[in-house]
Amino acid sequence: HGYELVYTPHIVSEKLFQISGHLENFKENMFGAMDVEGAAYRPKPMNCPGHICIYQSQPRSYRDLPIRYAEFGAVYRYERSGTLHGMMRVRGFTQDDAHVFCTLEQVPSEIERLLDLCDEMLKTFGYPYTIELATRPAEKALGSEELWNRAEQTLVDALVKRGQAYEVDEGGGTFYGPKLDFKLIDAIGRKWQGPTVQLDFNLPERFELEYTGADNAAHRPIMLHRVLVGSMERFVGGLIEHFAGAFPLWLAPEQVRVIPIAEELSDYGESIVQRLKARGVRAHLDNRTETLNYRIREAETMKIPYMAVVGKREAESDALALRVRGGGKKQEVMGVADFVARVEDELATRSLTLGTGV
Repeated sequence: HGYELVYTPHIVSEKLFQISGHLENFKENMFGAMDVEGAAYRPKPMNCPGHICIYQSQPRSYRDLPIRYAEFGAVYRYERSGTLHGMMRVRGFTQDDAHVFCTLEQVPSEIERLLDLCDEMLKTFGYPYTIELATRPAEKALGSEELWNRAEQTLVDALVKRGQAYEVDEGGGTFYGPKLDFKLIDAIGRKWQGPTVQLDFNLPERFELEYTGADNAAHRPIMLHRVLVGSMERFVGGLIEHFAGAFPLWLAPEQVRVIPIAEELSDYGESIVQRLKARGVRAHLDNRTETLNYRIREAETMKIPYMAVVGKREAESDALALRVRGGGKKQEVMGVADFVARVEDELATRSLTLGTGV
């Protein structure tokens, strides 16, 4: 998608947060400063200032834009102990931050790209979603009302162009700009925070970002903030609950378990495992001495998508007896080559349903 992967430090000079406005508007969610050789440093609560520093590291031309940075960056936010909740709310987490620096003319097409990417991601994971436009906060907001109105209208125009329905979250924007919040809906109807797309005229102004235009004069770029999964920990926690642990094949930690009915068939079972692994499939052999029923029941309990049971008849015909998670005692005898092709197809299409390719 045209991003340059970057890495920024965990501990950052407090000066950056003074310039960005985080210290003024977000201090209650930041950890305290530490003294390093007489200078104040803090664990970063956001990756934005670091990406701005990378942008500022060299002169920029209009020919360079848009510039897209992406990072799986660790961020740290102070949360009261009573609000912490498993993987869903933590003090240190990994966030898939991205920032796009572009010209004013490029903003509509860049927002369109970001919305397409968010839609693709949520459909891949099987989440329906709604979108909320979060507008200027009543108290803490950087920049003029005119700038905010302009930014909000730009986001609205992008949604209208797509025919995308949305709701308005009055005052729900961050202190430096309005945003589009994707609210993903899980299997039992709960809404979770999903991707966000944010338009920012303020931070480029505060950091005095520039690029040289076609007229050879200095111009101010526009900054777009984007997260897809947000907190990786929260997103994975939500996925576990959404699928109740019964992940689609492509997401399952163990995708296929091969179960020989007798010890002397272990070599044949291992040959199937190796053929699957050669195609990138996460497959394991269960040749323990426990009974066949016990091993099948355990694989079902662990919600492994496919169980390949092999006996003497299957070994003689290069086949396997396939059991599908949730399919009860139903088995389908098929050739190993056909099964490998089926698994490959489901992985390539990121199928959400076992055995259907959709």
